[in-house]
Amino acid sequence: MKKALINDWYYVNGGAEKVIHSLNSVWDDFDHFALIDFLNDDDRNFILNGKKAKTSFIQQLPTAKQNHRKFLQLFPLAIEQFDLSRYDLIISSSSSVAKGIRRNKKQLHICYCHSPMRYVWDLKEQYLQDAGLNKGLKGLYAKYVLNKIKKWDVANSKNVDFFIANSNYVAQRIKRIYNRESIVIYPPVDVDFFKLEEQKEDYYFTSSRLVSYKKVQLIVETFNELPHLKLIVGGDGPEFQKLKNIAKSNIEFVGFVNYEKLRKLMQKAKAFVFAAEEDFGIIPVEAQACGTPVIAFGKGGALETVLENQTGVFFEEQSIYKLKEAISAFEKLEFDPKKIREHATKFSKQRFENEIKTFVEKKFKEHIAFNKIKL
Repeated sequence: MKKALINDWYYVNGGAEKVIHSLNSVWDDFDHFALIDFLNDDDRNFILNGKKAKTSFIQQLPTAKQNHRKFLQLFPLAIEQFDLSRYDLIISSSSSVAKGIRRNKKQLHICYCHSPMRYVWDLKEQYLQDAGLNKGLKGLYAKYVLNKIKKWDVANSKNVDFFIANSNYVAQRIKRIYNRESIVIYPPVDVDFFKLEEQKEDYYFTSSRLVSYKKVQLIVETFNELPHLKLIVGGDGPEFQKLKNIAKSNIEFVGFVNYEKLRKLMQKAKAFVFAAEEDFGIIPVEAQACGTPVIAFGKGGALETVLENQTGVFFEEQSIYKLKEAISAFEKLEFDPKKIREHATKFSKQRFENEIKTFVEKKFKEHIAFNKIKL
């Protein structure tokens, strides 16, 4: 069985790349494909076992390394130019265009879908505003491009034989947008690395890429109004300086943190604060693996990973008032770090690898049998 693994892109080591790492742990003989591959050596060794992905023409475009997203209008063309005709099994890992890869009827294509394209569906208006493309001629052109990609996205979802969703929340969106059924296999969380720590210190912690949809500004503005509570913010991104400028003295920014420092900050925090509406959200599970409760926005994947008043608390609206209310409620509750940790182990890396292996191999056997009967 010749196997191809196509991911949207490789330039950071995030949640989607943890899925790729686990897929490579299950099957170590993939040929890899992506629009771009700008991984550093350490990340390449972790994600791709040191291999390089075959990339599209976007890899060679000026400034693609700094900002590949500005070539969005070219993504469908780029993904369709890959020739994967010699492979028996294609697995796509996609929150963008990877699932639109061309294939023939004798090939099996299984898509692990992190999300339908956020920037053409649920986050379209926010994407345009953040890019400064919500008005004028540039805005009209951007909307034209997004609408064209939206039609392409729906049409090319038919290239997928089976969808795997990373949460029930995403499964509902796959059904609504593509009118396709999917099974849910939660992504892998390295609960063995994020070890239990029962002794907590007197600070709250949040960490993510500092971009607008992560809603770190909401967390910062909330703690600005709670000067008696300490907040530590991990992560880097376009909003780093803006957030640092508006933060009061009870808020500390530590910038990008490696996994060892992230684990230590997570282990010792009295709570991890999570304000984004995520499709799954690996980092709140990593916090819980440390025995650290989570204060989370009560929408999206967090509803599937956090147990209210047992492993954390929710706030139902992305507002300062509601987040303050949740923090106040949290301060009055007691949590058992061991029980929080126990809950997090349900999302382990081993569980993901067993489930994905069983599903893919079963579907491939059925696919082979079907094609033999058909012949």
